[in-house]
Amino acid sequence: MLLIPAIDLKDGECVRLRQGIMEDATVFSGDIVAMAERWVSQDARRLHMVDLNGAFDGKPVNGEAVHQVRQAFPDLPIQIGGGIRDLQTIEAYLNSGVSYCIIGTKAVHNPEFVAEACKAFPGHIMVGLDAKDGMVAINGWAEVTDHEVTQLGKQFEDDGVEAIIYTDIGRDGMMQGVNIEATQSLAKALSIPIIASGGITNLDDIKKLAEIEADGVTGAITGRAIYEGTLDFKEGQALSDQLAPK
Repeated sequence: MLLIPAIDLKDGECVRLRQGIMEDATVFSGDIVAMAERWVSQDARRLHMVDLNGAFDGKPVNGEAVHQVRQAFPDLPIQIGGGIRDLQTIEAYLNSGVSYCIIGTKAVHNPEFVAEACKAFPGHIMVGLDAKDGMVAINGWAEVTDHEVTQLGKQFEDDGVEAIIYTDIGRDGMMQGVNIEATQSLAKALSIPIIASGGITNLDDIKKLAEIEADGVTGAITGRAIYEGTLDFKEGQALSDQLAPK
């Protein structure tokens, strides 16, 4: 299971939000490239970047920071989300060397866009599904919809998405542990990879996720825990490698 450090971008800085609330942001660094270097030096094999301003504005805002990281680490896969609402944005990111584009709110509002993106850019599209009590949330988690997460996940699987990034918004940024049951349930319902997000706090969470890796949980995104020091990233990835299904 791949442990993926999150670099969330707000106003050109690396921050973490609590439960998606823009006003409740903790700034960890103003040097995005240096932050990427920190995780690369600790054996990160991929970066998860989110343009938080873009997610709220509906268009990329922190694209320059993403470009700078791409230039500094040309061989490092990057997955980017936030404000991706049209094919032109996806094409621009992929042309700059980004590996995967994550469609979030747009996927729920306009599911046909996901199919269109997968057809135009096969192998490069992921969908982020944020859920609370099994129901999908959108618009920076401000609105909980009546869409059931597994139902939408199956639809996007049929469209050809590369993976689903699943976030339990009740736990994200709250250091309360991963919702293992919900993550496992989604992974079992689908055949495409699930990347877990939200609530990872320490090595115990890595162990619990490793136990369901065989069900299709191929990655785990971690943010606040590695920034606040409750999880040593290098140690976490090493443990995940050790516990990988043989």
